[in-house]
Amino acid sequence: MFDLSGKTALVTGGASGIGLAISQTFAKQGAFVHILELNSELASQVVNQIVADGGQAEAHAVDISKQADVVNVINVIATNHTINILVNNAGIAHIGKADNTSEIDFDRVINVNVKGVYNCLMAAIPHLKTNGGGVILNMASIAATVGIPDRFAYSTAKGAVYSMTLSVARDYLADGIRCNSISPARVHTPFVDGFISKNYPGKEEEMFEKLSKTQPIGRMAKPEEIGALALYLCSDEAGFITGCDYLIDGGFEKLNN
Repeated sequence: MFDLSGKTALVTGGASGIGLAISQTFAKQGAFVHILELNSELASQVVNQIVADGGQAEAHAVDISKQADVVNVINVIATNHTINILVNNAGIAHIGKADNTSEIDFDRVINVNVKGVYNCLMAAIPHLKTNGGGVILNMASIAATVGIPDRFAYSTAKGAVYSMTLSVARDYLADGIRCNSISPARVHTPFVDGFISKNYPGKEEEMFEKLSKTQPIGRMAKPEEIGALALYLCSDEAGFITGCDYLIDGGFEKLNN
């Protein structure tokens, strides 16, 4: 089950955190993984590790907020591979409320987290249509549907990703393209450790425990757990699923009462 042999997957931000787990999981299950990543050095390291483990992968340096660059990279990939899967994972975080989020920061979050997803959709969908269909998976967040303190720009962007998922799923039914999203709560990644160290120096352990306990299950998710859900939704076994958002939140949305 969940065999991706013979399939080609594009994973944005696929060299770190959740994206890394998705890239590794897909490669382990037989997919040829193309990592679209701003950090080309890190992407190359991940590709080398995947290949050393017997998988297939390539790294592509690209800023997903720049449409021409995204179109060029995806067109190049499509000349040598039949694109089957697109995972829109790349994104950036931001802390702030509506009245203290600068225009520069707001635009930066929207350019990556919203326009970046749009750019990849716009560039990849024609190839999926030509290839007779495929799967798109967008990384949303519980912030799209739950009020999270100090996440105004981030929540705005993830709400857009949630809505884009529904729109794309509806528009391309006849083309055999499925589109779903995943909405994680807190996931333990290097970004989380860096955020805690930067904002709570000297209180790292205390804050990690506090943030972990905001999930009723009592801990943060592991990136590999998000990768496993992504694998299912992009596999043939999920062929009857489209237009859905999947919470993976340790009970955050339904059980925090």
